[in-house]
Amino acid sequence: MLDMLGLDRVSEDVYRAMLSDPQGGVRELCDELGLPEPAVREALDRLADLQLLRASREAPGVLLPVSPALGLELILHRQEQELLRRQQELEIGKAAAARAIAEYADLRPNTPAETAERLVGLDAIQAKLEILAQEVTGECLSVMPGGAQSQASLDASRPLDEAAMRRGVALLTLYQDSVRHDPATLAYARWMTEESGLVRTCPTLPPRMLIFDRQVAVVPIDPAHTRLGALCTREPGIVASLVALFERTWQAAVPLGADRRKDTGTGLSATEQELLRLLASGLTDETAGRNLGLSARSVRRQMAGLMERLDASSRFEAGLKAAQRGWL
Repeated sequence: MLDMLGLDRVSEDVYRAMLSDPQGGVRELCDELGLPEPAVREALDRLADLQLLRASREAPGVLLPVSPALGLELILHRQEQELLRRQQELEIGKAAAARAIAEYADLRPNTPAETAERLVGLDAIQAKLEILAQEVTGECLSVMPGGAQSQASLDASRPLDEAAMRRGVALLTLYQDSVRHDPATLAYARWMTEESGLVRTCPTLPPRMLIFDRQVAVVPIDPAHTRLGALCTREPGIVASLVALFERTWQAAVPLGADRRKDTGTGLSATEQELLRLLASGLTDETAGRNLGLSARSVRRQMAGLMERLDASSRFEAGLKAAQRGWL
Protein backbone atom coordinates (compact mmCIF):
# COMPACT_ATOMS: atom_id res chain seq x y z
CA MET A 1 0.00 0.00 0.00
CA LEU A 2 2.82 2.42 0.86
CA ASP A 3 5.31 1.52 -1.86
CA MET A 4 4.88 4.97 -3.42
CA LEU A 5 6.28 6.42 -0.19
CA GLY A 6 9.40 4.25 -0.39
CA LEU A 7 8.12 1.63 2.04
CA ASP A 8 8.33 -1.94 0.72
CA ARG A 9 5.96 -4.69 1.81
CA VAL A 10 8.32 -6.23 4.41
CA SER A 11 9.10 -2.83 5.96
CA GLU A 12 5.38 -2.02 6.10
CA ASP A 13 4.66 -5.35 7.82
CA VAL A 14 7.42 -4.68 10.38
CA TYR A 15 6.11 -1.13 10.96
CA ARG A 16 2.55 -2.45 11.45
CA ALA A 17 3.79 -5.07 13.92
CA MET A 18 5.76 -2.47 15.90
CA LEU A 19 2.70 -0.21 16.11
CA SER A 20 0.74 -3.16 17.51
CA ASP A 21 3.48 -3.98 20.05
CA PRO A 22 6.03 -1.14 20.47
CA GLN A 23 7.93 -3.13 23.11
CA GLY A 24 8.61 -6.15 20.90
CA GLY A 25 12.22 -6.84 19.88
CA VAL A 26 13.79 -8.32 16.75
CA ARG A 27 13.15 -11.90 17.85
CA GLU A 28 9.47 -11.20 18.52
CA LEU A 29 9.13 -9.57 15.08
CA CYS A 30 10.74 -12.58 13.41
CA ASP A 31 8.37 -14.98 15.20
CA GLU A 32 5.26 -12.89 14.51
CA LEU A 33 5.96 -12.25 10.82
CA GLY A 34 7.70 -15.53 10.00
CA LEU A 35 10.71 -13.66 8.59
CA PRO A 36 14.44 -14.36 8.92
CA GLU A 37 16.41 -12.02 11.17
CA PRO A 38 18.42 -10.37 8.32
CA ALA A 39 15.17 -9.39 6.56
CA VAL A 40 13.76 -7.86 9.75
CA ARG A 41 16.96 -5.92 10.47
CA GLU A 42 17.05 -4.64 6.89
CA ALA A 43 13.45 -3.46 7.26
CA LEU A 44 14.31 -1.72 10.56
CA ASP A 45 17.19 0.08 8.84
CA ARG A 46 14.82 1.17 6.08
CA LEU A 47 12.26 2.45 8.60
CA ALA A 48 14.99 4.34 10.47
CA ASP A 49 16.17 5.94 7.22
CA LEU A 50 12.61 7.10 6.58
CA GLN A 51 12.41 8.45 10.18
CA LEU A 52 9.51 6.13 11.00
CA LEU A 53 11.50 4.92 14.02
CA ARG A 54 13.10 7.00 16.74
CA ALA A 55 15.25 6.31 19.79
CA SER A 56 13.36 6.00 23.08
CA ARG A 57 14.03 8.80 25.59
CA GLU A 58 13.44 6.36 28.46
CA ALA A 59 15.21 3.17 27.30
CA PRO A 60 18.61 3.75 25.61
CA GLY A 61 19.14 1.56 22.55
CA VAL A 62 15.41 0.91 22.04
CA LEU A 63 13.69 2.08 18.85
CA LEU A 64 10.00 3.04 18.87
CA PRO A 65 7.68 3.58 15.89
CA VAL A 66 6.64 7.14 15.11
CA SER A 67 2.89 7.65 14.82
CA PRO A 68 1.68 7.24 11.20
CA ALA A 69 0.05 10.66 11.27
CA LEU A 70 3.45 12.29 11.82
CA GLY A 71 5.86 9.85 10.17
CA LEU A 72 4.05 9.51 6.87
CA GLU A 73 3.51 13.27 6.69
CA LEU A 74 7.27 13.83 7.09
CA ILE A 75 7.99 11.42 4.24
CA LEU A 76 5.56 13.26 1.98
CA HIS A 77 7.09 16.62 2.86
CA ARG A 78 10.57 15.42 1.91
CA GLN A 79 9.30 14.04 -1.38
CA GLU A 80 7.56 17.32 -2.18
CA GLN A 81 10.84 19.20 -1.69
CA GLU A 82 13.11 16.76 -3.51
CA LEU A 83 10.90 15.43 -6.29
CA LEU A 84 8.63 18.24 -7.45
CA ARG A 85 8.59 16.85 -10.96
CA ARG A 86 6.79 13.76 -9.65
CA GLN A 87 3.73 15.70 -8.45
CA GLN A 88 1.27 13.22 -9.85
CA GLU A 89 2.94 10.31 -8.09
CA LEU A 90 3.00 12.26 -4.84
CA GLU A 91 -0.76 12.76 -4.99
CA ILE A 92 -1.14 9.00 -5.20
CA GLY A 93 1.22 8.70 -2.22
CA LYS A 94 -0.82 11.17 -0.18
CA ALA A 95 -3.95 9.16 -0.78
CA ALA A 96 -2.13 5.99 0.28
CA ALA A 97 -0.89 7.70 3.45
CA ALA A 98 -4.40 8.89 4.34
CA ARG A 99 -5.76 5.35 3.97
CA ALA A 100 -2.88 3.99 6.08
CA ILE A 101 -3.42 6.55 8.87
CA ALA A 102 -7.10 5.60 9.09
CA GLU A 103 -6.18 1.90 9.15
CA TYR A 104 -3.51 2.33 11.85
CA ALA A 105 -5.68 4.48 14.13
CA ASP A 106 -6.83 1.42 16.08
CA LEU A 107 -3.21 0.46 16.80
CA ARG A 108 -2.24 3.67 18.64
CA PRO A 109 -1.34 3.14 22.32
CA ASN A 110 -2.83 5.30 25.09
CA THR A 111 -6.16 5.67 23.28
CA PRO A 112 -8.49 8.15 25.03
CA ALA A 113 -11.43 7.23 27.18
CA GLU A 114 -14.28 9.69 26.61
CA THR A 115 -12.84 13.23 26.97
CA ALA A 116 -9.62 12.48 28.91
CA GLU A 117 -6.49 10.47 28.23
CA ARG A 118 -3.81 9.55 30.75
CA LEU A 119 -0.30 9.56 29.24
CA VAL A 120 2.31 7.65 31.22
CA GLY A 121 6.00 8.11 30.39
CA LEU A 122 7.95 10.55 28.21
CA ASP A 123 7.50 8.50 25.04
CA ALA A 124 3.70 8.45 25.36
CA ILE A 125 3.64 12.20 26.06
CA GLN A 126 5.94 12.96 23.13
CA ALA A 127 3.86 10.81 20.75
CA LYS A 128 0.63 12.57 21.79
CA LEU A 129 2.16 16.03 21.48
CA GLU A 130 3.36 15.20 17.97
CA ILE A 131 -0.19 14.27 16.96
CA LEU A 132 -1.72 17.37 18.58
CA ALA A 133 0.93 19.61 17.00
CA GLN A 134 0.07 18.08 13.64
CA GLU A 135 -3.66 18.67 14.15
CA VAL A 136 -3.58 22.23 15.56
CA THR A 137 -4.83 24.78 13.05
CA GLY A 138 -5.06 28.16 14.78
CA GLU A 139 -3.32 28.61 18.11
CA CYS A 140 -1.17 26.88 20.73
CA LEU A 141 -0.81 28.36 24.25
CA SER A 142 2.14 27.16 26.34
CA VAL A 143 3.22 27.70 29.95
CA MET A 144 6.81 26.54 30.61
CA PRO A 145 7.72 27.02 34.30
CA GLY A 146 10.90 25.82 35.96
CA GLY A 147 13.28 28.41 34.59
CA ALA A 148 15.87 27.09 32.12
CA GLN A 149 14.52 24.32 29.89
CA SER A 150 16.56 21.16 29.30
CA GLN A 151 18.32 20.78 25.96
CA ALA A 152 16.42 17.51 25.38
CA SER A 153 13.10 19.32 25.84
CA LEU A 154 14.13 22.13 23.48
CA ASP A 155 15.34 19.66 20.85
CA ALA A 156 12.06 17.71 21.04
CA SER A 157 9.97 20.89 20.74
CA ARG A 158 11.80 22.57 17.85
CA PRO A 159 10.53 20.46 14.89
CA LEU A 160 6.95 20.59 16.21
CA ASP A 161 7.06 24.37 16.76
CA GLU A 162 8.72 24.95 13.40
CA ALA A 163 6.14 22.88 11.50
CA ALA A 164 3.24 24.62 13.29
CA MET A 165 4.54 28.13 12.60
CA ARG A 166 5.18 27.20 8.97
CA ARG A 167 1.45 26.39 8.72
CA GLY A 168 0.52 29.78 10.19
CA VAL A 169 -0.33 28.56 13.71
CA ALA A 170 0.03 31.26 16.39
CA LEU A 171 2.35 30.13 19.20
CA LEU A 172 2.07 32.03 22.51
CA THR A 173 4.62 30.88 25.10
CA LEU A 174 5.20 31.93 28.71
CA TYR A 175 8.59 31.42 30.36
CA GLN A 176 9.87 32.61 33.71
CA ASP A 177 12.00 35.76 33.92
CA SER A 178 14.99 33.62 34.94
CA VAL A 179 15.31 32.19 31.39
CA ARG A 180 16.62 35.61 30.31
CA HIS A 181 19.90 34.49 31.94
CA ASP A 182 20.02 31.00 30.38
CA PRO A 183 21.73 31.09 26.95
CA ALA A 184 20.08 27.93 25.53
CA THR A 185 16.48 28.75 26.52
CA LEU A 186 16.92 32.43 25.62
CA ALA A 187 18.28 31.49 22.17
CA TYR A 188 15.31 29.18 21.61
CA ALA A 189 12.83 31.87 22.69
CA ARG A 190 14.47 34.42 20.39
CA TRP A 191 14.34 31.93 17.50
CA MET A 192 10.61 31.52 18.12
CA THR A 193 10.00 35.27 18.03
CA GLU A 194 11.98 35.57 14.79
CA GLU A 195 9.79 32.83 13.29
CA SER A 196 6.51 34.65 14.21
CA GLY A 197 5.99 33.16 17.70
CA LEU A 198 5.13 35.36 20.71
CA VAL A 199 7.10 34.90 23.93
CA ARG A 200 6.60 36.63 27.30
CA THR A 201 8.17 36.15 30.71
CA CYS A 202 6.91 36.47 34.28
CA PRO A 203 8.60 35.98 37.70
CA THR A 204 6.33 33.06 38.64
CA LEU A 205 4.04 30.92 36.52
CA PRO A 206 1.15 28.47 36.90
CA PRO A 207 1.94 24.75 36.40
CA ARG A 208 3.10 23.58 32.97
CA MET A 209 0.34 23.39 30.35
CA LEU A 210 -0.22 23.20 26.59
CA ILE A 211 -3.55 24.24 25.05
CA PHE A 212 -4.31 23.49 21.40
CA ASP A 213 -6.95 25.56 19.56
CA ARG A 214 -8.61 26.21 22.97
CA GLN A 215 -10.14 22.74 22.68
CA VAL A 216 -7.49 20.32 23.99
CA ALA A 217 -5.22 20.77 27.02
CA VAL A 218 -2.24 18.74 28.22
CA VAL A 219 -1.19 19.20 31.87
CA PRO A 220 1.11 17.16 34.17
CA ILE A 221 -0.51 14.59 36.42
CA ASP A 222 1.75 15.87 39.21
CA PRO A 223 3.21 19.37 38.58
CA ALA A 224 6.05 18.63 41.03
CA HIS A 225 7.07 15.50 39.08
CA THR A 226 6.29 16.10 35.40
CA ARG A 227 8.13 12.93 34.28
CA LEU A 228 5.40 10.81 35.91
CA GLY A 229 2.95 11.53 33.11
CA ALA A 230 0.36 13.92 31.76
CA LEU A 231 -3.38 14.27 31.36
CA CYS A 232 -4.82 15.18 27.97
CA THR A 233 -8.36 16.52 28.27
CA ARG A 234 -11.03 17.89 25.93
CA GLU A 235 -13.45 18.68 28.76
CA PRO A 236 -14.77 22.17 27.85
CA GLY A 237 -15.02 23.40 31.45
CA ILE A 238 -11.45 22.39 32.32
CA VAL A 239 -10.00 23.76 29.08
CA ALA A 240 -11.86 27.08 29.49
CA SER A 241 -10.50 27.48 33.04
CA LEU A 242 -6.95 26.82 31.86
CA VAL A 243 -7.34 29.31 29.00
CA ALA A 244 -8.56 31.97 31.46
CA LEU A 245 -5.57 31.28 33.74
CA PHE A 246 -3.20 31.57 30.77
CA GLU A 247 -4.74 34.86 29.63
CA ARG A 248 -4.47 36.44 33.10
CA THR A 249 -0.81 35.43 33.33
CA TRP A 250 -0.13 36.60 29.77
CA GLN A 251 -1.48 40.06 30.53
CA ALA A 252 0.85 40.37 33.53
CA ALA A 253 3.90 39.11 31.62
CA VAL A 254 6.44 41.15 29.62
CA PRO A 255 7.37 40.50 25.96
CA LEU A 256 10.77 38.88 25.55
CA GLY A 257 12.22 41.82 23.64
CA ALA A 258 11.26 44.33 26.36
CA ASP A 259 13.26 44.96 29.52
CA ARG A 260 11.51 44.42 32.82
CA ARG A 261 11.19 47.89 34.34
CA LYS A 262 11.77 48.37 38.02
CA ASP A 263 8.95 49.64 40.19
CA THR A 264 9.24 53.43 40.31
CA GLY A 265 8.21 53.53 43.96
CA THR A 266 10.53 50.86 45.36
CA GLY A 267 13.24 50.53 42.70
CA LEU A 268 12.71 46.74 42.79
CA SER A 269 12.43 44.45 39.79
CA ALA A 270 9.40 42.14 39.56
CA THR A 271 11.61 39.16 40.48
CA GLU A 272 13.00 40.96 43.54
CA GLN A 273 9.50 41.90 44.69
CA GLU A 274 8.30 38.32 44.29
CA LEU A 275 11.40 36.99 46.08
CA LEU A 276 10.75 39.22 49.08
CA ARG A 277 7.11 38.14 49.16
CA LEU A 278 7.99 34.43 49.01
CA LEU A 279 10.67 34.62 51.70
CA ALA A 280 8.44 36.78 53.94
CA SER A 281 5.77 34.07 53.71
CA GLY A 282 8.21 31.62 55.29
CA LEU A 283 9.50 29.72 52.27
CA THR A 284 13.08 28.42 52.23
CA ASP A 285 15.63 29.59 49.68
CA GLU A 286 15.24 26.29 47.81
CA THR A 287 11.44 26.49 47.64
CA ALA A 288 11.43 30.16 46.66
CA GLY A 289 14.01 29.38 44.00
CA ARG A 290 11.83 26.62 42.53
CA ASN A 291 8.89 29.04 42.32
CA LEU A 292 11.07 31.59 40.52
CA GLY A 293 13.01 29.16 38.34
CA LEU A 294 16.24 30.12 40.16
CA SER A 295 18.90 28.14 41.99
CA ALA A 296 19.19 28.49 45.76
CA ARG A 297 22.56 30.15 45.13
CA SER A 298 20.95 32.82 42.95
CA VAL A 299 18.28 33.40 45.60
CA ARG A 300 20.95 33.93 48.27
CA ARG A 301 22.90 36.29 46.00
CA GLN A 302 19.82 38.41 45.24
CA MET A 303 18.81 38.44 48.89
CA ALA A 304 22.30 39.61 49.87
CA GLY A 305 21.94 42.51 47.44
CA LEU A 306 18.57 43.45 48.90
CA MET A 307 19.94 43.35 52.45
CA GLU A 308 22.76 45.66 51.40
CA ARG A 309 20.28 48.14 49.87
CA LEU A 310 18.21 47.99 53.07
CA ASP A 311 21.33 48.34 55.25
CA ALA A 312 20.19 45.25 57.16
CA SER A 313 22.50 42.84 58.99
CA SER A 314 20.01 39.94 59.06
CA ARG A 315 17.08 38.68 57.05
CA PHE A 316 14.76 39.41 59.96
CA GLU A 317 15.91 43.04 59.99
CA ALA A 318 15.63 43.15 56.20
CA GLY A 319 12.02 41.98 56.44
CA LEU A 320 11.17 44.67 58.97
CA LYS A 321 12.80 47.44 56.93
CA ALA A 322 11.21 46.18 53.69
CA ALA A 323 7.79 46.32 55.36
CA GLN A 324 8.49 49.81 56.75
CA ARG A 325 9.37 51.04 53.26
CA GLY A 326 6.24 49.52 51.79
CA TRP A 327 8.13 46.91 49.79
CA LEU A 328 5.91 44.13 51.16
